[in-house]
Order: sequence, then structure tokens, then C-alpha cells
Amino acid sequence: MDGFKIKVVLADDHPGMIMGVQHELSSVGTIELVGTAADSTALMTLLGQVQCSVVVSDYAMPAGEVGDGVALFGLMRRRYPDIKLVVLTMLDNPAVLHTLVTQGIQCIVSKSDAINHLVPAIHAAYTEGKYYSPTVEKIIRSVDWNRRSRNPDGVLSQREAEVVRLYASGLTVNEIAERLHRSKKTISTQKTMAMQKLSIERDVDLLRYAIENGLAAPAGGNTGQSGNN
Repeated sequence: MDGFKIKVVLADDHPGMIMGVQHELSSVGTIELVGTAADSTALMTLLGQVQCSVVVSDYAMPAGEVGDGVALFGLMRRRYPDIKLVVLTMLDNPAVLHTLVTQGIQCIVSKSDAINHLVPAIHAAYTEGKYYSPTVEKIIRSVDWNRRSRNPDGVLSQREAEVVRLYASGLTVNEIAERLHRSKKTISTQKTMAMQKLSIERDVDLLRYAIENGLAAPAGGNTGQSGNN
């Protein structure tokens, strides 16, 4: 095992977080940070240029051209199926965490926990194991998903959920189409299908659903465009 290192790429839109993670990982002999990215566009470009085994990525990086959250993670998995993922996020809403878990993401670290939790999370991801930092573990264990969510069976598809999240964050249908590289008609159809599945008729009720299920921040709080998650 002498010389063994897990090659890691870090994606986060907060320079301070990148510096903190770089410092934490610099003293770990089994991990080598081979690159950093500040948004999803830079991340996907970087993955085409360097070899890595694990990506540590923030959940919300709204500046990128290829989306963020589950849309980004899905794209990454399709293009680079052998690369493992650790999600590093400030989001502690049960519905968001449940979405990640149901998407098969098994290593999640909350930014509200000590940064050293990244080390076991990276090792777990590399070995296809599971690691939740304490805050994440507590939330996942304590929530009755069937009572919490109006969509307990995952009625919305991944793409429909992402459209709802972006719409509730304040983007227009045209802006979502540009962000996700889909047609305006496709985005409009996915939004309509989501509302039909949820038995929602008004946009204001769609916004309420997004807030209740962690897809958007309440009015006056941080939205998906704030870059604080």
C-alpha cells in the first residue's frame, strides 16, 4: 500500500471552503487533491483533463452552465461512471437529503460538521461504501419520509424535480432551458407534468411544495441562486 493515493477533485463555489478542504487533505497521506473547480462547467471540463477516483462536490453551484444538484450528479455519473461522489453541502433539509439518498448517493457531508469528516467520506466513496457525517446521519435516521413528503414514492422524475427546484429559485422557463440545455418546450412540459403529478394547479402552490420539500428557500432566506449552499 506504500504510495497509494486516492486522486480527488473538489468542486465548490466558495473560495474559503476550497482553501479549507485543501488544507485538511494536504496532511492525509492516502489522498491527493488533483484539481479544483468553482462551478459545474469547470468541473466537467476538469474531469475530461485529469484522472481522479473521487469527486467532492457542493450541491448548489448555480453559476455553472450544466446545472447543479442532482442534474449535475446525474450528468457526471453518465459521463464518468467509474468516478465516485461525495456531496459536501450546507443543505440540511430532510427532503433534499432524501433525494440524494434515493439517487444512490451514499457519501454526504454537511458543511455544518467538522471538515475532517471528508476524509472517511472519501475513503468510503472510493470503496463504494457509505458515510454520512453526524448532522446528515441524524436527519436521515429521524425523519418519517412518508409523513414528511407529499411525494413519498418519488413521483417526480429527476429532471422534473430539478425543473421545480430551479423554477422555485426564481428562474424563468427560458432561463431553466438555457441552464439545462433543453428546449423551452421541454422545460415547460416537465414543469406541467410535475404539477399534474403533485395535483398542483397554481404556481404559488408549486413554490410552496418546493419550500416544504427543501427544493427552495423560504422568502427572505437563501435561494438556489444565492450560492450559499
